[in-house]
Amino acid sequence: MNDPEWMRVLAHRVRDGELVVRETIARFEAAGVTPGDLAPHLADGGDRLYAAAAAGDDEWADAFGGLRSVALIAAEVGALMSHLVARAASIRGLSIDGLLDEYSAVTVAEALGVARQKVYGLAKPHVDPDYLERSPWSGS
Repeated sequence: MNDPEWMRVLAHRVRDGELVVRETIARFEAAGVTPGDLAPHLADGGDRLYAAAAAGDDEWADAFGGLRSVALIAAEVGALMSHLVARAASIRGLSIDGLLDEYSAVTVAEALGVARQKVYGLAKPHVDPDYLERSPWSGS
């Protein structure tokens, strides 16, 4: 897990633990996928894979290393998106926690369009520091 290139590309996996990251890297390497192969797909959110798959060509996956490689790459795009969804939920939770300092749960629930019972469950007092600071496509 000490390959800096893999760690840069799989930064969204750090929260999953060392074993998961090592197993993920091993699967990619067994399929012949390098960090350089994976990074562009994470950066475009899977746009090129989707376009190729949607085009309907029988050999659409060949340009990306074949069906096995595509399956792994698409799963990793999903893992990145899941990470970003969790990050957004963390931010939302911090915001709700702050709103509850000023407003009732009923008022916050109505303003956000969630059930009153859900408001306290969504509130989080801090943002987890293990989330990515920037999405891969932010350009910074």
